[in-house]
Amino acid sequence: MEIKQDAEKKAQKVKLIIFDVDGVLTDGGIYIGENGELYKPFFCRDGLAITLCRKAGLKTAIITGRNSKQLAYRAKELKIDEVFQGHMDKRAAYRQLKERTGFADEEIAYIADDLIDLPILLQVGFPMAVGDAVPEVKDVSCLVSGFNGGHGAVRELLEYILKSQGLWAGIISDFYHNPSELEGIGQ
Repeated sequence: MEIKQDAEKKAQKVKLIIFDVDGVLTDGGIYIGENGELYKPFFCRDGLAITLCRKAGLKTAIITGRNSKQLAYRAKELKIDEVFQGHMDKRAAYRQLKERTGFADEEIAYIADDLIDLPILLQVGFPMAVGDAVPEVKDVSCLVSGFNGGHGAVRELLEYILKSQGLWAGIISDFYHNPSELEGIGQ
C-alpha cells in the first residue's frame, strides 16, 4: 500500500465512503452470457469490509457510470446506504449525496480507478485508488492499495480507515468474544 500526504489524519475524519464499481468493487471485466445477460464478479472480503464499516457507524454509497441489475442486488445485499447508477458525469450524483447526507467534502472518502472519477477525487477529503488504477487517479489519491480492483483493494483501504479511527480492534474483539454482535454482517 502507498500512503501519502496526511492520509491517517484525513482518514480519521471520514464519515461516508463512496465506491466506484467497475474496476473497484469488480475486476473491471464485463462477462456476457450466451443470452446477453451480464455478470460481475464481486470479492467477498471487500463485501465483508463494507458491512463492517456500516456496523462501525460509517455510511456507504455507490456512484457508477453503468446501470446494472447485478449491482442493485449486491448493493441491497450489503445494505449500501445510497446508490447512484448511470452517472457518467458523477458530479451531480455527488452533489445530491452531499445534500442528502449533510457531510462536508473533508468527511467523505472515494475509492476509484479511472479518469471518469477524477472530478470527485479532487473534491473529497480522502481520495483513494485501487492498485491497478490509472496513473492520474493514483497521483491525486492519498492512499493507493497494493491490490487490484475486485481483488481485495476495497478491503485493504477500508481496514486503513477503520484502523485510523481506532475501530479495528473492537471489530476483531467481536469476532473473538462477541459473535452475536456480528449479526447482520454480510460478505
